Amino acid sequence: MKMCSWSNILLPGLCALTLPSNHFQRVHRSPSTPSRYPERLIVDECHRSIYGKWRAVLEYFDAHMVGLTATPVAQTFGFFHENLVSQYTYRQAVADGVNVDFDVMRIRTAVGEQGGSIPANVPVRIVDLHTRRERYELLDTNLDYSADAIGRTVMNPSQIRTVIQRFHDDWPQYFPNRQHVPKTLIFAKTDQHADEIVEIVREIFGGDSKFCAKITYRAENPEQLISDFRTEGAFRIAVTVDMIATGTDIKPLECVMFLRGVSSATYFEQMKGRGARTIDPDAFQRVTPGARAKEKFLLVDPVGVTDHPLVDARPLQPASQRQVSLEKLLNKAASQGINVEEAAALGSRLASLNQQITPDEQAELAELAGGETITEIAQGLERATDDETQEQAFQSGGEPAQRQLVLDAVRTLAEHPELRARILTIRRKYDMPYDEHTLDRVMSVEARLLGTNAPQQTVEDWRKYMDDNADEIVALGVAFSDPTRAPSDVYKSLKRLASKIESPPYQWTPEILWRAYQRLGIAQGNGGRKGVPELMAILRYELGLDSNLRPYRSVVEENLRNWLARQEQDGIRFTIDQVWWIDKIAVTLANRLYVTPDDLDGVPFSERGGTDGYIREFGDDRAEQLLDELNRTLPA
Repeated sequence: MKMCSWSNILLPGLCALTLPSNHFQRVHRSPSTPSRYPERLIVDECHRSIYGKWRAVLEYFDAHMVGLTATPVAQTFGFFHENLVSQYTYRQAVADGVNVDFDVMRIRTAVGEQGGSIPANVPVRIVDLHTRRERYELLDTNLDYSADAIGRTVMNPSQIRTVIQRFHDDWPQYFPNRQHVPKTLIFAKTDQHADEIVEIVREIFGGDSKFCAKITYRAENPEQLISDFRTEGAFRIAVTVDMIATGTDIKPLECVMFLRGVSSATYFEQMKGRGARTIDPDAFQRVTPGARAKEKFLLVDPVGVTDHPLVDARPLQPASQRQVSLEKLLNKAASQGINVEEAAALGSRLASLNQQITPDEQAELAELAGGETITEIAQGLERATDDETQEQAFQSGGEPAQRQLVLDAVRTLAEHPELRARILTIRRKYDMPYDEHTLDRVMSVEARLLGTNAPQQTVEDWRKYMDDNADEIVALGVAFSDPTRAPSDVYKSLKRLASKIESPPYQWTPEILWRAYQRLGIAQGNGGRKGVPELMAILRYELGLDSNLRPYRSVVEENLRNWLARQEQDGIRFTIDQVWWIDKIAVTLANRLYVTPDDLDGVPFSERGGTDGYIREFGDDRAEQLLDELNRTLPA
């Protein structure tokens, strides 16, 4: 089967899997006999339609079987013998303009994290879930409840009000210069929970039944309510349980809020997908007056769904790059000093810009780019920064091959300065500067997470993984302690381990592991993106090579101070320019564990002449020896 023959039916996030025609032999026929049976079966939503009685139906036919699903599960891959023939990822869909990227607003409250308690001998309002009648009773004992119980077995209006009030206060910072609340879908736990949320939303936003309504199976005429939510400008917020979780498109939707947990990664992706759909700007403006175009959606998380290890809540644009200006990213592309994260951010910015600009502006930019559209440039950046593509490049040609992918993707931007200038001119026409809300203040209350067992479970599972793969882990420990081992080899081994544990069923990243250790009070320090160096720090701690677990950068900085002190004791003095080179090498080591002579021709070293400048500064007889010494001393 040719993969391209299915490309026109693949949807964002969709996977196509296939079984050979001779896998099942329920029906036999000779080539000369006309067949009444299909030669090819296409199974839609195959993550659920291959089970039960339908499996027997599918297995009856002797035919090629192609399964389509946006959310494959382990059983799906098992049924199709892991024969994945085509996939279309969310990142690709954003780059293609089929889906929009998203931001995450993680709200933590005391009750939302730790639950609460109702004291004994206090009148408590109790609602009969069947009749909705209210009564008041005194409890004989304290009623302690977890956060997950809210909305299911106990109701806490204060917790709902706190979350809705924060959303009410903060949404304008994600959607500046808007007069209307973005269309918002809130997922509740139960029908009664949904009723409470609707009442509090109307209270805080000052809206009526036309502004906010419940869309559940118990609601009156839910299908009409769904239609109204799509098309009516006055209907801004809908509250549901499961009815709109899958299979229902509300394209103008810009906010998806979870007031319920989700244990299934498949179900979460379907729920999250409600906000990902693109919409024609004219149609969007009819239901959201004053808005230009749907550029993104906001995932509001007061219950921790984005903390779950099975959840893919990673936008195309890395969070660490969202404060970097488009102009700076374009300049880095022009100077060939752009890295993978920055290239991914640039792709997301261009895809978002393409959603806003007019067809004439799109055509103008394509002409300036020599015929390549902004969409095609964004697609190229997405492909070049995809994790799997980067890993394949690393396996075939190491880091130079990875870097070449990025340079090839930004070549059009680098070679056409007039294109870059026009992009910025157009962007300024649509961009409205504003003070972005700082989520760190809210998320910094890490102590609130200690009431949950998620960090403890993550660390326990990670330690079990190390035990189960003791040979690989011990080999890394030996490499850490071997002064003759090339640092580049250690880095490559750690990269392979990081790639391995990031895949199912683990889906860990160095940052996820670090946060778990940090929340348990084991890891020191905070802030900054955690990568392969922190994975090494975690391994060294677990192997007993280090007594403390702290950010790798602080280790390098301390080693640098000690090394400089020893140099001074030995009578060696460095000039200001030489110290600049040593400091920049230390920063690079903190990010990548080693620095090669070739790296000295890249950013930031290129601004002082690259390798030639380094040799001029330290001399032929000292330059190579010094770089080797720093590579072996600072990471230790």
